[in-house]
Amino acid sequence: MTNAFRELTKQQRKTFTASFLGWTLDAFDFFLVIVTVPHIAHDFRVAVPMVAFGVTLTLMLRPLGALIFGWIADRFGRRIPLMIDVGLYSTLELATAFAPNLTVFLIIRALFGIAMGGEWGIGAALAMESLPAQKRGLFSGILQEGYAVGYLLAAIVLAVLYVHIGWRGMFVIGVLPALLIFYIRAHVPESQAWLAQKQSAALRTADPLITALKARWPLFLYTILLMTALNFMSHGTQDLYPTFLTLQHKFSPALVGTLTAIMNVGAIVGGIFFGRLSQRFGRRPMIILCAILGAALIPLWAFSQTIVLLATGGFFIQVMVQGAWGVIPAHLNEISPATVRGTFPGFTYQMGNLISAGALQMETVFAANNFPLASGHPDYAKAMAVVAAIMFAAVAIFTAIGYFVTPERRHEELGTE
Repeated sequence: MTNAFRELTKQQRKTFTASFLGWTLDAFDFFLVIVTVPHIAHDFRVAVPMVAFGVTLTLMLRPLGALIFGWIADRFGRRIPLMIDVGLYSTLELATAFAPNLTVFLIIRALFGIAMGGEWGIGAALAMESLPAQKRGLFSGILQEGYAVGYLLAAIVLAVLYVHIGWRGMFVIGVLPALLIFYIRAHVPESQAWLAQKQSAALRTADPLITALKARWPLFLYTILLMTALNFMSHGTQDLYPTFLTLQHKFSPALVGTLTAIMNVGAIVGGIFFGRLSQRFGRRPMIILCAILGAALIPLWAFSQTIVLLATGGFFIQVMVQGAWGVIPAHLNEISPATVRGTFPGFTYQMGNLISAGALQMETVFAANNFPLASGHPDYAKAMAVVAAIMFAAVAIFTAIGYFVTPERRHEELGTE
């Protein structure tokens, strides 16, 4: 991996670094809510599902951000919109620290969703357009696992700093990503693929998004369905996990943070490993393989009773979940119509997020209504297991359908269309 990074040109390394950090820090700001849901609920004196609705709002608004910032990126370039987006989500994260009540908290998290939705599509397009085709699989895996690195950082902050600064202090730390703006401004050039597309007749004569939607609407629809399944799989195995450990196993914030961090180390390993394999064996075969292996790991992940087995299950199930996700940045950019690469990957991804936005809230309600423990508390383990099994199957099925929709283009250079 180190050698592959060194083989990139200086500008390719800087561009990829900026894209990776943008997504990592965006995810870090998002997951600060995930790891503190029970504590925020306690301070606001509300039920856990009411705070979980803040996560739902964030996910629901992400498609709007992807559409707005993606359209701007296709019209005016990738670099400046990325800087604006980073500044926006950092500012909203700081504002979260000062939310006086649940209502204000929910409004801020909804606005944060717009900013979060804009970052991934622009960053992924900027990174994938700058990389040589033969290296996109590996770096796709690394880029996507910025999400897991962000979750890992949030878990570490929970484990180490929560007892000293509380959840509000954690959100103050969330403003630090704004410093990335200075790096992008100083070191990241505009996408050469976008500059080439800017000269095309399609961009001069019609709105490229409308043109692409009319010509390729089955591709848009299919990709949204695929991303819905993938997002349900991801959120269904991640978002409830800290609450499950806190409320069902009665673990301390430090231990919950540690186990969540271990889970995300597995995610990073899986994304990079299967992303690299996808360059050789294909994007879709790796996604399907990860879904099958992930389903087999559900009992270990959900029903283990010891700390060691819970850590092992969390680690390996995220190897598979994020192994599938590690393929996605490259895959979506490769199947995207060239004139809307700033919009298509992010918009279809975030539309999947919109449809799966209630995953955390649905799981908490599903557990409370259908799987009560003898104590009367919800059995989150059973709810997580049922949701995960359904979603692993859906991911495998929708990925296989993709063979009939559009071919893979993993060996083609982007920007030569």
